[in-house]
Formats: sequence, structure tokens, C-alpha cells
Amino acid sequence: MSTPGIPSVDPRLVAQLSGDFSALGQQMRHVGENLAVLQAQLAAGARPAPPAPQPAPQPQPVPQPMYRPPVPQAPPVTPPAAPYRPTPITPPRVVREPWWQRDGMISRVLAVAGVAVTLIGVVMLLVLAAQAGFFGPELRVVAGGLFSAGLVVTGARVFGRPGGRVGGIALAATGIAGAYLDVVAVAVVYHWLLPVLAMVVALGIAGAGVALAVRWGSQPLALLVVIGAAVLAPVLTDGITLTLIGFLFVIQVASFPAQLGRDWLYLAIARTCPVVIALVVAIASAGLDGRPERFWLLASAALVALFGLGSSIILLRSNSRDVTATAMIVTTAVPTLVIGHLFDRLGSTLIALALAAAMFAAFAVARSLPNHARIALAGVGTLALLEACLVGSSEDLAPLVLLGVAALFLTVGGQAESRIAYAVGAVFTVVGGLAFAITAPPFVLVDENRALDALGVTTVLSSLVLAGTVFLFVWYAHTLKLLSAADAQPWWVLAGLVILYAVTTATVSAGTALTGTSAGFIAGHCAATIAWMAAATAALVFGLGRRDYAHTALGVGLGLTAAALAKLFLFDLATLDGLFRVLAFLVVGLLLLLAGTRYAREFAEREAGRETPNGSVSAGSAER
Repeated sequence: MSTPGIPSVDPRLVAQLSGDFSALGQQMRHVGENLAVLQAQLAAGARPAPPAPQPAPQPQPVPQPMYRPPVPQAPPVTPPAAPYRPTPITPPRVVREPWWQRDGMISRVLAVAGVAVTLIGVVMLLVLAAQAGFFGPELRVVAGGLFSAGLVVTGARVFGRPGGRVGGIALAATGIAGAYLDVVAVAVVYHWLLPVLAMVVALGIAGAGVALAVRWGSQPLALLVVIGAAVLAPVLTDGITLTLIGFLFVIQVASFPAQLGRDWLYLAIARTCPVVIALVVAIASAGLDGRPERFWLLASAALVALFGLGSSIILLRSNSRDVTATAMIVTTAVPTLVIGHLFDRLGSTLIALALAAAMFAAFAVARSLPNHARIALAGVGTLALLEACLVGSSEDLAPLVLLGVAALFLTVGGQAESRIAYAVGAVFTVVGGLAFAITAPPFVLVDENRALDALGVTTVLSSLVLAGTVFLFVWYAHTLKLLSAADAQPWWVLAGLVILYAVTTATVSAGTALTGTSAGFIAGHCAATIAWMAAATAALVFGLGRRDYAHTALGVGLGLTAAALAKLFLFDLATLDGLFRVLAFLVVGLLLLLAGTRYAREFAEREAGRETPNGSVSAGSAER
């Protein structure tokens, strides 16, 4: 296996080159032997001859190696080289330093601790000193303001020095948060300013702090200001009050501009969660007796939800991957979703409808938003609309309302090809179906007394709407390609069973609603039995005309036939009387004869080797 970035090596080419080098080596050895023979011959010719008077014995000739021309040899056959397998490189083990040994961590921890302790000291100066009678109110307020201003000035000077970033941020954040708390104390503890005017001043202080954080490019500075002011403000307001909610809303508004063009996700959480938590706690602890207070809480919840929605949309337009902004849409809507219990049914319904309208309007208008934001808008709108439907309608009317909304969203989703709108319709379909099952359960349909008491015109309408909604649910699943052809048949079978139950409920409810007597109940069950057998016959005939649905239609048709016959002999025979019993048996029998005749004709055509003009399948092939 070749490594990424390195081209693969042909093993056959490597083997051929190896053979060529082997043959070349043998030829070089032959050349070397010939050179040795030639060197010996030259050496023998240059040797001096012996003197004549001293004849020497004739030396025996030394056998010289004979010249052998090189014989070409076939290159050795080498096995194909194994593919290159790189040796896995084990990355060096990275030893992570403990967090307290990392660069600047100790200084950051000490700075945060210093901010917390100093701000607690400021609160103690403003509250505890007042309770103990130390100094005067004016001196305490002026001292707190001067101390906060001095911290900001010192922080600015420290920030400009080498290594002074952490200390400068901590000092400036402490001073700005202290000044914010000083303004809260002026309005709540000493009552020198109206809360509205104090909130305007606090807005300016928080805005200045956020502007400094933007200038320094420091999210921690903005976080320390927001968190410090939000955590310690309840101490000055003596708990969760409307004034505290107002000051927390000021923090939410003032810190929003710092997020424009910056990926400061933690600031979004820090500026939003305090006011939402305070609102939820206030709503949970409020009662219906505090009439003016609950309207102020409603106004506060509406402002928080609208500002959270608008600011999140602005952030998402510039950064579509900002999932935190999407989460803030849901978070800011929570108080409005839960405030309904402080009002009567009409008020709760109107509040939920208003929230749902706002969310679905944003969903329809802001089409350039990413999918996660659109899903969040649709989800909050769905919850609000569900709340409005369940709270605003009675128990017997709830299925009709829920299923009507489901049909509307399914149609919109199918026509506009919007899977999100279809999903909303699917949620309402499931909830509406459950509500229908609670309103008209099976044991009510078979009990005459309960049917006369519980079933009526509303049940008839709900049954018809349920049948149409279930059909739209499966039909638009095909249109939106949520169901493949292979998976469609089980869903159609399930939808058909639900529709058949809805038709049965409609017939029985119509009989009881029209007459209000046992005769209507009996007539309704007679019509239900005929409807069962008619559905079985239609399924069998449909299977003969469609090859791809033949097996499923045959199974459903035979199952419904068995169910209709079982109902006819086990329930109708004992419950129906007179003309209704005769009518049920006659119609069911005629339908059985019709189905049997149709199958017999199809089987005969198959035996004769002919097909029907519309390309239908024979009975035998369908049975197979």
C-alpha cells in the first residue's frame, strides 16, 4: 500500500531492472577474466631471454586460461517485489503540562479571584456599611464611584505596559462592574434615582465597558464585567425583582454590539442567561393575585424574547455557523412559553399564539438563515402553537384543532417543498392522533351507553379530518422523497388502518349524534361493517390491477375480509337486530361474491395465457 503523496512503484519494472543488473555483472566478470589473460600474455612477452652458454632446461609451458567468449545468460527470475509498506510512525508522546504550570494560567486565576473579592468588597461597602451605619450614604456612593474610576484608570495604565494585559483587564473589569453596581445601589438601596433613569445610566456604563473590551480585543474583559454585575446585582436588589430584571436586560442590550463581527460565543451566553433565569424564577414564584406584577413580567418576557430573536438573526446573517446565536433564540423564548399559567385560558392562548406568530413569521421572512436557525424557529413556534391549541380548546375539540393545524402544515410543506414545515405538520399529526385516541378509544365504540355519552358531531368531524391528515402525511412523504418506493407500502398499510378506524368512529358517531338512541348506534356499526368489507374488496381489486402492490394488497384485503367477517359474526350478530342485521349480511355477502368473481375471472384469463388490457396480474401470480 503506497503512502499518500508518493506514487506507486511497479514491481514488474523493479524485477526487470534487477535481472538486467545481474546479467551486466556476469558480463563484467567475463571482461575481467579476459583482461587477466591479456595481462599475463604481455608480461610473458616482456620477460628477458636466458644467456646462451648456459642453456637452461626448457620450462614447461604454463597453461594459460583460455579465452572464453561471454555467453549471454537469461536474467534470473526474481519474485515480484512486495508492495511498499511504510513503517508506521509513532507520534511522540506529548506530555501535557498541568494547568497551573501553563503560561499565564496562575496570573489569570489570581486576576479572576481578585475581581470577585474586590467586587464583593464594593457590595459590602454599599450595603453592609449602610446597615451598620458606617459613613454616610453620600460618602459611600462617592467612595464607590471614585474607587471604581481609579481601578479603570489604573487598569488602562497597566494594560499598556509589558506583561500587563492580564492585570489591566482585571483592574478595568473590576472598576466597570463596581460602577454598575454603584448605580444599582443608588436606585434600589438609597432611592436617589428612579429605576428607569438608573437603568439609562447603567446602560451607559455597561456600554463603555463593552467598548473598552472591543478596543482591547478582550472577550474576558466583557465577560468579567457582565458576570460580575449580573451575579452581585441580586444582593443589592434583595432577590429577584422587576428592577433586577430591568438591570439584567440592560446588560443583555449593552453587551450585544461587542458581538458584531466577532466570534465571542461566551459573551452571548453570559449576557443572555442571567435575565432568562431571573425571569423564570420570578414567573415561578409569582401568583395570580399579583395582577399588575404579572403584566410587567409579561412585558419583560416579551422584550427579552424579541431582542433575543432580533439580535440572533443579525448575528446569524454575518456568521451562519454561529450555533450559539441559534441556541439563544430558544433560550430567550422560554419565559414567554412558561408565563401562561399566570393568566386565564384566553390570555394564555393569546400569548402562545403571539409567540408562535412571531417565530413562524421570522421563519417565513428570514429565508437566508442557516438550517439550524430555521429549525429552532420552527421548533419554538411549534411548541407555542401546541400550547395554544391544548390550552385554548376543550378536551373533545382538541383533536379537531390539532389535526386541522397538522393538515395545514403538511399541505404547506408539500406544496412549498419545505421539509421543516412538513416536520411541524408531522408533530401535530402525532399529537392530534393521540388526542383522538383518548377522546374516542376502541372500548367506547363497542359500548352503547358510553358511545351515546362521548361521541357526537365533533367526533365525526375529527374522524374525517384524521382520515384526510393521515393520507396527506404519507402522500407528501412521497412528494418530499422522505419515503422510497420500497418503504412506502408498509406506511400505506398503516395509514389505511388508521383511516379505517377513523371511518368506523365517524359512522358510529354519526349514528349516535343524529338519533341519540340505540338505533343510531346499531346503524353506525352496520355501516362500519359494510365499510370494512368495501375496503377489503377495494384492496383485492387494486392488487389485481397493480403488479408492484399485488402481494401487499392481497394480504391487506384478506386480512380485512377476515376482520369484517369476525365482526359480522361475533359482534354484529349479537348487537344488530332487525333490518340492520339483514342489511349487513346481504351487503357483506354481495361484496364477497364480487371479489370472488373478479379473482375467478382473472385466474381463468391466466390459465388461458392471456392478460387483461390494462396489464393486470393474474390471481395465481398475486397469490404467489
